[in-house]
Amino acid sequence: MTIETDIDIQGLQRIGRIVALTIQKMGKAVEPGITTAELDVIGRDMLETHGALSAPKTVVNFPGYTCISINEEAAHGIPGSRKVAKGDIVNIDVSAELGGYFADAARTFLVPPISPEKQKLCDATQRALRNAMNVARAGRPINKIGKVIEQTAKIAGFVTIRDLGSHGVGRALHEEPDFIANYFDASDRRKLKEGQVITIEPFLSTKSQYTQQASDGWTLKTARGNRSVQFEHTMIITKGQPILVTAL
Repeated sequence: MTIETDIDIQGLQRIGRIVALTIQKMGKAVEPGITTAELDVIGRDMLETHGALSAPKTVVNFPGYTCISINEEAAHGIPGSRKVAKGDIVNIDVSAELGGYFADAARTFLVPPISPEKQKLCDATQRALRNAMNVARAGRPINKIGKVIEQTAKIAGFVTIRDLGSHGVGRALHEEPDFIANYFDASDRRKLKEGQVITIEPFLSTKSQYTQQASDGWTLKTARGNRSVQFEHTMIITKGQPILVTAL
């Protein structure tokens, strides 16, 4: 989507704030013993309170209102009977629609006790997101986003998950540009455009660079013992700093 009017900006900011508030409320409930299904109900109720629709549920018939992925699960985890345990890495990814506008965001929560490596991985992923947003400017190559994310991961001693990436969003859950790599892709000659609406969502990992689909047909898992972290915002590209629509 490319912004055409102030109404577009307002519509994106409205749904973006709902998505951010939903993640915030779910995150506050993350503690040992709660199931991912119970967390999902919190997300469902929050979206319904604000009149928003779960994008995964309505667009692709995902078996949950939000995606909740734990530890070896990198993305698209199905809410269910799995209980959050001490020391877990819990990724909450919420995408929703209101009034024809979509927003998508994610945040990873660390459950105490938190090891130094998990904290380092989490901090590095947040730093990768900030660094990528700092180079996301109208007229610049799209592959600068992946280049900065990959560089940030490498400096911290981690790798990026190469089959997951950022994407266009706004009038649909996934739009052009359909895939923005989390690594430097020299063959990608596309450039960012003013008013373009995209996500930036780095996935940093301790060792795995690729995922495999679980038997449930949805969950994307990494190797046994691997840990990954994702942070994501939806934003509007400008000539300067992007306008974040999923920030509180």
